[in-house]
Amino acid sequence: MSAPSPAEKYQRAQRAQEHPLSREFAATQRFSLDPFQIAGCEALEDGQSVLVAAPTGAGKTVVGEFAVHLAMRESSDKAFYTTPMKALSNQKFRELQAVYGAENVGLLTGDTNINGNARVVVMTTEVLRNMLYANSPALRGLRFVVMDEVHFLADRFRGAVWEEVIIHLPPAVRLVSLSATVSNAEEFGDWLDTVRGDTEVVVSEIRPVPLEQHVLVRGDLLPLFDDRAGVATAKVNQELMRLRPGDRSGGGREEGGRRSHAYRSGGSRRGGGANNAPRTRHPVRSERVNRPEAVELLAKANLLPAIFFVFSRVGCEAAVEQVRRSGVRLTSPQERDQIRDIIEERMSAMVDEDLAVLGYWDWTENLQRGIAAHHAGMLPAFKEVVEELFQRKLVKVIFATETLALGINMPARTVVLEKLEKFNGEARVPITSGEYTQLTGRAGRRGIDVEGHAVVQWTEALDPQAVASLASRRTYPLNSSFRPTCNMAVNLIDQFGRARAREVLESSFAQFQADRAVVGLARQVRDSEESLAGYATAMACDRGDFTEYSQIRRDLSDLEKLNRKDANASRATREKRQKELNSLRKRMSRHPCQACPDRENHARWAERYWKLRRTVERIRRQIDARTGTVARVFDRVVDVLTELDYVQIDAEGATSLTPAGRTMRRIYGERDLLVSESLRTGIWNDLDAPSLAALVCSLVYEPRRDEAGVGDRGLPRGAFRSALSATESLWQRLDDLERDHHLPGSEAPAVGLSAAMHAWARGGSLDRVLTEADMAAGDFVRWTKQTIDLLDQLSLVADGDVGRVARRALDSVRRGIVAYSAV
Repeated sequence: MSAPSPAEKYQRAQRAQEHPLSREFAATQRFSLDPFQIAGCEALEDGQSVLVAAPTGAGKTVVGEFAVHLAMRESSDKAFYTTPMKALSNQKFRELQAVYGAENVGLLTGDTNINGNARVVVMTTEVLRNMLYANSPALRGLRFVVMDEVHFLADRFRGAVWEEVIIHLPPAVRLVSLSATVSNAEEFGDWLDTVRGDTEVVVSEIRPVPLEQHVLVRGDLLPLFDDRAGVATAKVNQELMRLRPGDRSGGGREEGGRRSHAYRSGGSRRGGGANNAPRTRHPVRSERVNRPEAVELLAKANLLPAIFFVFSRVGCEAAVEQVRRSGVRLTSPQERDQIRDIIEERMSAMVDEDLAVLGYWDWTENLQRGIAAHHAGMLPAFKEVVEELFQRKLVKVIFATETLALGINMPARTVVLEKLEKFNGEARVPITSGEYTQLTGRAGRRGIDVEGHAVVQWTEALDPQAVASLASRRTYPLNSSFRPTCNMAVNLIDQFGRARAREVLESSFAQFQADRAVVGLARQVRDSEESLAGYATAMACDRGDFTEYSQIRRDLSDLEKLNRKDANASRATREKRQKELNSLRKRMSRHPCQACPDRENHARWAERYWKLRRTVERIRRQIDARTGTVARVFDRVVDVLTELDYVQIDAEGATSLTPAGRTMRRIYGERDLLVSESLRTGIWNDLDAPSLAALVCSLVYEPRRDEAGVGDRGLPRGAFRSALSATESLWQRLDDLERDHHLPGSEAPAVGLSAAMHAWARGGSLDRVLTEADMAAGDFVRWTKQTIDLLDQLSLVADGDVGRVARRALDSVRRGIVAYSAV
């Protein structure tokens, strides 16, 4: 690289002078900041919000960390760092604690509250949404909000939360949105600019560590592309093309007898030394390489640590067992000692009885060999140990489902995809280019690896051209999944009233994508309403209602103009108009504002008021004439709430909340309406703590699609059965009502885990409960934590016995492995 010219040196000096805080922060980082990171930091220093879209592993979070750095420079400023998952929140919490100290960093994840009033708080996005609706005192002094993995707003189950937060954050808060590379970043940035104000969009498609693409074919890692200069223009390796079904060339040679460079099971990359000697080649057998062979190949080629994405929990566990049975051991004696020490330290609080149920000793043996599984069915405490050991390079190979690709900082040298399809809950479907990019983005550790490696296992059905297409397209569109809910509706009505709530919803990204113009118009209306309020104040008169008086003057003026313009009107029409004119003149002369000495000054402000109001009404008609899809869904939700007496409309048409509606404001989740109605009708009043936990579990639990109906087997009798029957009947009535109003309705309560939850709340052993549930420990903990979240809401919202019972139920289920996984 050539030395910078004097002009370049001068420009750098100027930028450093203009952005001293960015330069100061950059100097503390382990790596020199990339241009996109510098641009994001400088935008924040200039007082802008920023959207950063960059590949996985590129270092987007540096910009978010700079926002925290800026907040910590001022004694009263605060920063919130939001993530879509508790695992990510936990990880970021520990990282920020290491920088700013435990006393300055807090964690809020629904079931965890650590130092929640700290100046820097890490939280899940749902927690921040709830704080905004509750107007929490913790929002005072908030200057920056970092939304990590903001592309989660496309998630059809949880995505609306991201939009709610973005729309409702106070205007003075600067937003740092961190996204994977999406194809419509500019569109998303335009929306952010519309609803949040000045927002800089920073897009980078450059990986800091180049990614090599390979196909694993019976002992060889063949490059996917012939041209290694760049994926975008490269051609698919012709050797791979000749291996497709029906090909009879057999030898796998390129023209002129030259082979493409490859890693082989016999050694490292070909091209030098003894490994360059020619060898006799038989026709390539294209069946899949077994896992132990693949692991040994990567180990010999110095391509570990590696993540194998399997897309199946059972497949992950089977893969670990298969490699273990083969005798593969990837660790040294010293590394095994370190692994044992870490496991014993992290698991010291767990009792031997529970560890035996969880398969602790086999799990420990696998870790000491340097291999592990990672999936949602694992106990969170086990997953955290696997993540820590992998980050320390003590575990060399992980067999994981795709959840590992979602933001957790676990980069590897190599990523292996065993298949290019996955089960989406209904059928096996090919992975998308966005998913391929997200998964392979884990390959290549900045500052450690010169390049990362993505490996696809060959199968007879594999089409190299299709793989190349996945590898070449690095972006995917970000589409809104926003939909008004009952809880959202009552909170919006409570804060803004119905008319303004509709305008707020017109500001959503969903509406922006449906009709971009509506968002701009809605913002004009909001801005104009502020001006209208100012004009109304300026024309206020101590003699009387000047708005009413000015309306009489306007009506009189309009009628006089019409009379002059329509001189040929019939006698009857002229007489009618004259009577109206006389009436208006009489009303004006008798109005108390007529005698005000400052009347004409007030009138000038009134003219401005009415002129702007006409403009606002015209814009409102434009908004109404456009799509208005989100607002129409909101109206249907409000109609349901009105029919159920959560919302009331007075004689003037003003909408407000009833006491039941005010209770619903604090009930979040898919079952907001069913939970609210259950509390209001008292159908849970006779439940004890285990029974309430079991019933609440039926509202959060989502059974597997292949799970057969459990009927009444194992369910507690007595009050629980009565409450469950009443809840199911209530659900049916509410579902019918919603569908009658053209809303999607909801799924029936699912009792598949209720018997096990009842047993757990009564103190049952882990072994018995997991057998009753027929469920992995990690899944049981996950559903139990969701049960805890809803019980916690009931403990705060429900009156009388239900609230007290909910608090006892919380204590009864937050124990054992559930308590171990609290952070």
